[in-house]
Amino acid sequence: MSSRAMLIFAAISGFIFVLLGAFGAHVLSHSLGPAEMAWMKTGLEYQAFHTLAILGLATAMLRRANIWFYWSSAFLALGTLLFCGSLYCLALSHLKMWVYVTPVGGTCFLIGWILMLVGALRLKKRADRHE
Repeated sequence: MSSRAMLIFAAISGFIFVLLGAFGAHVLSHSLGPAEMAWMKTGLEYQAFHTLAILGLATAMLRRANIWFYWSSAFLALGTLLFCGSLYCLALSHLKMWVYVTPVGGTCFLIGWILMLVGALRLKKRADRHE
């Protein structure tokens, strides 16, 4: 993902986060049970954290292109779609097939964070060489 694509994804994800949060609080809370609301809440929390992480990566990429940050943001975005999306679909549809998608999204999150770590460590090494 380019910095521009990362910023666009973060903006859309942030919008969806606020929209679903408000919709959940004002509409879904009256029609969903406690388990379904917990799935929505978990999805929203993870979406918020990972949207901010992608925003941070985009900001870092504006300063210096980094292939590790590129792939990190791609995996974090995919994790957001799969993990959070599957929780939302599970809460709203009760189709049990979504429980098989959630761990794939979680794995994407883990890969994204590892790639971010590698990218950050490589930035340090580059900075040390230029001093």
